[in-house]
Amino acid sequence: MTKQGTKPNILVVNDDGITATGIKNLMEVMQELGNVVVVAPDSPQSGMGHAITIGKPIRFDKVELYEGVEMYKCSGTPVDCVKLAVNKIFKGKKPDLCVSGINHGLNNSINVLYSGTMSAAVEGAIEKIPSIGFSLDDFAADADFSHTKKYIKSICEQVLANGLPEGTLLNVNFPKGNNLKGVKICRQANAKWMEEFDERTDPYKRPYYWLTGVFENFDKGEDTDVWALEHNYVSIVPVQFDLTAHHAIQTLNSWDFIGKNDAGSGNTGTKVSAPDGINLG
Repeated sequence: MTKQGTKPNILVVNDDGITATGIKNLMEVMQELGNVVVVAPDSPQSGMGHAITIGKPIRFDKVELYEGVEMYKCSGTPVDCVKLAVNKIFKGKKPDLCVSGINHGLNNSINVLYSGTMSAAVEGAIEKIPSIGFSLDDFAADADFSHTKKYIKSICEQVLANGLPEGTLLNVNFPKGNNLKGVKICRQANAKWMEEFDERTDPYKRPYYWLTGVFENFDKGEDTDVWALEHNYVSIVPVQFDLTAHHAIQTLNSWDFIGKNDAGSGNTGTKVSAPDGINLG
């Protein structure tokens, strides 16, 4: 695919599946901005994080769900969708924008680590494509996304016009309902799920478990995504995929590791090979 005229090429992905209401709404907004290609899982892939498929083949087929839209369904993960789009559709000529969502359910705070929606956007950023993940605080299959559209269009227009700092992407979350107060640029709140496993028994008397939990916010700051959403603001958090804890390097350098700073050691780490020659180390 090549850029047509002055219109940008936009890749639309998600984790809720190609028939989800959220991706339909996101696709409709992107059609106002450029040439749209949709690549999405053929079934829901929520909570997949940055998983990729390496132990089995991936199916990748063109579908015609909406007239005039180039769409593909993928048997793999949200990250697989981005990888296949870049390699097989755009053939290395990167799209101008990658948008993921609109997710049914929030991806604020620690949820960003588990989110297939955000991991698809992260993969776009790894490929040096300006990327954004969008999520709404509503898990319903028929959730109303209408109040998000003008904000999504505005945010995408700004990213297309200005780009993003290298190695970063945007995590955008919307409260449910029409009474939005505006947009807040935020940091990720210090919050987590206090998890439990509900144990049950199947007809063969074997135990099985449902993951349950309560989301607890430890952060009282008014500059966080949790605070913004609780006060009916759209939260925008700049996210990076470099997970280095730079503030801890000085501390670790003070520890007395065997061989630390031994210039002649030649220790460059160990490579680990995956099936079919994929290098994981």
